[in-house]
Amino acid sequence: MSCDWEYITLGELSTITAGGVTPKSKGAFAGGTHPFFRTSDIGQIRFGEILEARDTLNDDGVRGLRRFPKGTIVIPKSGASTFLDYRVMLGVEGYVSSTLAAIIPDASRVNRRWLLYYLSTVSARDLTVEQMYPSLRLPDVAGIPVRMPPLPEQQRIVAILDEAFRDIAIARRDAEKNLGNARSAMRSYIESLLSQCNVASEEATIADVCTIGDGNHSSNYPRKDELVEAGVPFIRATNLVDGRIWGEGMRFLSPEKHAQLKKGHLKAGDVLVTNRGEIGRTAIVDSAYDNSNLNSQIAWLRCSERMDYRFLFYVLNSDEVQRQFASSTSGTALQQFTIRQLKSVRVPVLQIDVQRAIVAQLSRFSAETQLLEDLCRRKLDALDDLKCAFLHHALDGQLRDAT
Repeated sequence: MSCDWEYITLGELSTITAGGVTPKSKGAFAGGTHPFFRTSDIGQIRFGEILEARDTLNDDGVRGLRRFPKGTIVIPKSGASTFLDYRVMLGVEGYVSSTLAAIIPDASRVNRRWLLYYLSTVSARDLTVEQMYPSLRLPDVAGIPVRMPPLPEQQRIVAILDEAFRDIAIARRDAEKNLGNARSAMRSYIESLLSQCNVASEEATIADVCTIGDGNHSSNYPRKDELVEAGVPFIRATNLVDGRIWGEGMRFLSPEKHAQLKKGHLKAGDVLVTNRGEIGRTAIVDSAYDNSNLNSQIAWLRCSERMDYRFLFYVLNSDEVQRQFASSTSGTALQQFTIRQLKSVRVPVLQIDVQRAIVAQLSRFSAETQLLEDLCRRKLDALDDLKCAFLHHALDGQLRDAT
């Protein structure tokens, strides 16, 4: 179906403003009944309708703040979440943090759910020049061009998209459940083998069996102009995915900058563990990342002759060690597990040949579960691609041809 839908700016279709400043007094939240939506709440939904907030303000807390109506679309406008492109609609009246932009659609001109779908195709990266410090200006948000079908066509598209996305969401939940089952099976197998060997093992601290170091901190953290498109990998916590170092989104240092850094130089066989932010994510350094570098959120463990690095990797992923991580973390804005705490984590130590025999069993089982995990991830990726393609197809006015 060919169409000649006109383009109208978002500012012509809606009222656009920012949320209010978060009240500093804890008393503003005591006994509160008015939902106060923050970026963290929006991140839990990512796309769709939000019905409740983690925090609620009382009558004193909302004084001077604007109350936004049900149907307001909120998007991150400042901070790291800006480029994650969350697009969420208020399912209830409420108040909104100043880190969010609030878009109140004109119901006489645009279907609010249609606009929510449309804005999900708009990338925040395309709206800002400065990429290192994510921030959207409200005039830039207002200037977003929106391709506008007539209201009846908007409603028809929304009905079709709602039904299609429900089906995709069901398929996605099934794939995520299968992925979770595969990971649970691996954890259970690890626990089973380790529980069998605990009786015959001695217990030691990580400091007893490893050399421990961490990545680069603020004093010598690479500046923006010291990051290059190719060079020495600079591994961040986000690059540790499912027990592996993930190259997508990797940053790089020039060889000159790498040589200047005194911390975080890696060797193949080192075991990595995140000790800031999301604690306890792990990976093994393979030959592709030998002599690469780390940022401040990751610690590296280099095993002595008493500990097989692959055995240590499995031990770090056991429920017992993960509980030790969880029970000792500190910090509110950013969870931390210090190097001193990491050194004191207790792990089982067996004869090295016994460790390697256990690793062989776990590796065989891991290979089988990895195949299932990869299959589940490919299905999730395919569902995301289908959702994106269907959405763009609909909003380009080609939905009738497809149906």
